Amino acid sequence: MNLFDKFAAGFPYPDFLARYANDAQKQRWRQVNEQVTLTPAQRELLGRFKREMKVLCLAGAWCGDCINQCPIFEHFAKASPVIQVRYIDRDEHADAQLALRINNGDRVPVVVFFSEDSAEVARYGERTLSKYRQMIRDQVGASCPTGINVPGDPLLAQVTQDWLNEFERVQWLLRLSPRLRQKYGD
Repeated sequence: MNLFDKFAAGFPYPDFLARYANDAQKQRWRQVNEQVTLTPAQRELLGRFKREMKVLCLAGAWCGDCINQCPIFEHFAKASPVIQVRYIDRDEHADAQLALRINNGDRVPVVVFFSEDSAEVARYGERTLSKYRQMIRDQVGASCPTGINVPGDPLLAQVTQDWLNEFERVQWLLRLSPRLRQKYGD
């Protein structure tokens, strides 16, 4: 399966929600979108991105993890004109869901990053490390050490930074690509 074909078939954020979300879901997406904030340093970093990044997001409008993470991607795209995000519905694109399974399960959101010329660069998804740390604390308890945790930092800010770390990693992969460096002479 060529996942880049799914990018071409995907919807921009508002169109995805218009097509797949009911009114209650749209309200939940809107609430999270309004809560996402980027720090000046995060905006500056995104503004320095040079290479075009096409980002395919397999999602479900009904999915709490998608509601709590996908609005972050839109803030990144607004801060960086080289980021283009397209969303496809997990159920409507069952073939993509099968290709993007995580831990042998149907998970969302799953993101696939592509270069400007449709080469797959990376995949990431479902939940970030900060979210899993919070879940392990809640479900297993304090007896399980979870690594570094920033006290008092709200989970949404932590998850935003987790995702930004992955977007940044992909950007540097693209910037250091011998093929693209040759193309752009940099």
